[in-house]
Amino acid sequence: MTVNLKPYGALFLAIAAGAMGLLVQGCATSSAPPLSAAESRMSLGAYKLGAGDRLRVTVYNEPSLSGEFAVSSAGRIAFPLVGMIDAAGRSVEEMTGVLTALLADGYMTDPRVSMEVLNYRPYYILGEVQRPGQYPYVAGMTIEQAVAAAGGFGYRANSARVNLRRTADAPEKSVGLRGNQMVMVMPGDTIRVLERHF
Repeated sequence: MTVNLKPYGALFLAIAAGAMGLLVQGCATSSAPPLSAAESRMSLGAYKLGAGDRLRVTVYNEPSLSGEFAVSSAGRIAFPLVGMIDAAGRSVEEMTGVLTALLADGYMTDPRVSMEVLNYRPYYILGEVQRPGQYPYVAGMTIEQAVAAAGGFGYRANSARVNLRRTADAPEKSVGLRGNQMVMVMPGDTIRVLERHF
């Protein structure tokens, strides 16, 4: 007995085309553009404050104005006398200058202000790691060390490349992990470990 396969030819072609499409899609790498050289060299020297950072402010000879202040989810700090100050997107030096000017504007004569980051905001690691989530920032940490802190790569992880988002409103960038250049994690970074495709 012979079976006529002609009526099924279109079906076989459709299945083969679908399988080929999945294979091509599976072999594709991240469509994110590569991290620029400037972004890969980013350090705390160029750090901009953001929600979740905690600052220590010292106003010399004014203990009532000195203390710890958290940057709110709106990106501001509440400071005695002057009220709410926009902090997000400013460096520590810029914030020191802004606060000094505000205090000098009718509140104090020749205020001397110093400021430092007491606790940086956390970073996040998502995707194919053992323990995805939020982690406390540690100065000098590389992306590889951040993956290790999250328990290492998962079984399906692409260990050669991850995606990195430096700020909430920035696009993801692709970072290769097999080169000689180490990319440092910055406070607030979101690292996404992608699934490898066969």
